[in-house]
Amino acid sequence: MSLYPSLEDLKVDKVIQAQTAFSSNPANPAILSEASTHISQDGSFYPRLYPELSEYMGLSLNEEEVQKNLPMVAGTQSQGQLVTRPSTVNYMVAPVTGNDVGIRRAEIKQGIREIIVCKDQDGKIGLRLKSIDNGIFVQLVQANSPASLAGLRFGDQVLQINGENCAGWSSEKSHKILKQASGERILMVIRDRPFERTLTMHKDSTGHVGFIFKNGKVTSIVKDSSAARNGLLTEHNMCEINGQNVIGLKDSQIADILATAGNVVTITIMPSYIFEHIIKRMASGIMKSLMDHAIPEV
Repeated sequence: MSLYPSLEDLKVDKVIQAQTAFSSNPANPAILSEASTHISQDGSFYPRLYPELSEYMGLSLNEEEVQKNLPMVAGTQSQGQLVTRPSTVNYMVAPVTGNDVGIRRAEIKQGIREIIVCKDQDGKIGLRLKSIDNGIFVQLVQANSPASLAGLRFGDQVLQINGENCAGWSSEKSHKILKQASGERILMVIRDRPFERTLTMHKDSTGHVGFIFKNGKVTSIVKDSSAARNGLLTEHNMCEINGQNVIGLKDSQIADILATAGNVVTITIMPSYIFEHIIKRMASGIMKSLMDHAIPEV
């Protein structure tokens, strides 16, 4: 079964498959029942795959965008461009998304990983933890801290610290264990952001993906927009845009990041009731001044 980063990719790939099937069996017009299209005279399928390609599902797919993201397919090819994913998803069909770096930055990997953290010269690792439902979660990662360099992110679950299971710990106990640990080597076992999920969306011809937010929370979704098509929900807070942490930023700063994010936007969201519980009692000034907002490397 093929996997797609967005509904737009699925729909466009179906059109590509229909066009390819028609080229191999032009006597059967039923193949094109889903996408009324014509074959260009030069024998290629792009950029004039079908007449409305330049404005498909709200996407701005002009000739330049098509040439950049869509390969020139031969008559026997049945699917769009494949994007390699480094985790459990080996291949993803992405004819309009292409090999977008934001998807790789934002990817939530299934499974558990080990990290080793060393304390800085002040004896700190730049990390705040929060107890939720008998689990320990990352509440704050300071910029340029050992925790940041080790790849910890907001919402990660800490399963073990130096071989001790964290289940049932309080926030105070987890901080005490870290404080007492040796500064040269702290071994942590991490589960990647279990309360969060990612959505990939495409900007329309006006440069919007189709949702309204206030204080980082999604409050409204535009009908028939890419946000609506791809399952964005209200009462969810944005944690990342293309893998970049936006927690603690002003709405104007988040809007600037969205505006400069390119045509493909992958956001990481968390249900607001969980998000608000994690950041409860943490001053907004701390989030603005200390929170790591760097763009992760991939």
